[in-house]
Amino acid sequence: MPVKNRFAELHDEITAWRRDIHEHPEILFETHRTSALVAEKLKDFGCDEVVTGIGRTGVVGVIKGRGQGGKVIGLRADMDALPIEEQTGVEYASKTPGAMHACGHDGHTAMLLGAAKYLAETRNFDGTVVVIFQPAEEGGGGGKEMCDDGLMERWGVQEIYGMHNWPGQPVGAFSIRSGAFFAAADHIEITVTGKGGHAAKPHETIDPTVCAAQILTALQTIASRNADPISQIVVSICSFQTSSKSFNVIPTSVHMMGTVRTMSNENRDLAEKRIAEIAEGIATGFGAKAEVHYKRNYPVMANHDEQTEFAAEVARAVSGDCNEAPLVMGGEDFAFMLEERPGAYILMGNGDTANVHHPLYNFNDEAIPAGCSWWAEIVERRMPLAG
Repeated sequence: MPVKNRFAELHDEITAWRRDIHEHPEILFETHRTSALVAEKLKDFGCDEVVTGIGRTGVVGVIKGRGQGGKVIGLRADMDALPIEEQTGVEYASKTPGAMHACGHDGHTAMLLGAAKYLAETRNFDGTVVVIFQPAEEGGGGGKEMCDDGLMERWGVQEIYGMHNWPGQPVGAFSIRSGAFFAAADHIEITVTGKGGHAAKPHETIDPTVCAAQILTALQTIASRNADPISQIVVSICSFQTSSKSFNVIPTSVHMMGTVRTMSNENRDLAEKRIAEIAEGIATGFGAKAEVHYKRNYPVMANHDEQTEFAAEVARAVSGDCNEAPLVMGGEDFAFMLEERPGAYILMGNGDTANVHHPLYNFNDEAIPAGCSWWAEIVERRMPLAG
């Protein structure tokens, strides 16, 4: 694999950073140790500017090239872990009970640090690179908070690029797609209220459990009977809890929680409308009441055409090929950054490993040179030195 020789030399060092971060996972915005480690290393590398506290615990480093060009490119990595108990058994496993790097953000952070070290050493580009280390990708919307703190405007970012490791794809191999790539990820809560009573006298109650069960089943018709069959839409109820914990009491209420995944604003609007209509309509038919809360969370993450082709060109230069990536119904808050600036998000193979968000998952350190090389090539090819 034609990666930059410097990253082969730095491989062990970057791996050590990655494993240290893995050993000390931090969730959502609580990335205090990780953020401090990142800031310290960026300063040690000789970055022209290092700023902390962007998006609460985000870190930004600025590296100016040897040329005087005005182009500014942003490179983003996420830093947060997940509330999962690790089961890998590796010697550098999480030391924090109930938390682990089960999505590879430790690898993303370490690879971008490796690229930053190289770029600060060489500065073989004409312009400015802004390295962005983001907290709270896993449901906290850290990307949006960094943007709301003026990330793009403060440093004049003109284009933005992101990367995620991908289990099941060969180590260091890349894939990407233009347009809608990762789904919008919304939250739903439905509370069904009836009239509780003795389980032996159901006729004296308005049973919210039966009503809620009908709602749960009927919500699946949004995908099968309301949405265009060739579009992508998922409605999943993931929690179903009654107000009773007794074997002989019909509860007063049922609380359901779930998620909606869509690849277009049209389907997003459709899902929100139909969930309310179905829940409230069925509840009325049972003599019960349904209260629906629909929260729009991460938007559809859509790559921009020009930047996608460029990112694929760089990937081909690094690994020899870049495949068409599948649509992903998972959410990704890099979407907020792509709404503010043109850019692209790419997948890099993690090999035959456990899937992300699994207690046996582990980032594959063999992918580090390819990932670092992609970051560095994005900068040097997009902002080449004259002559």
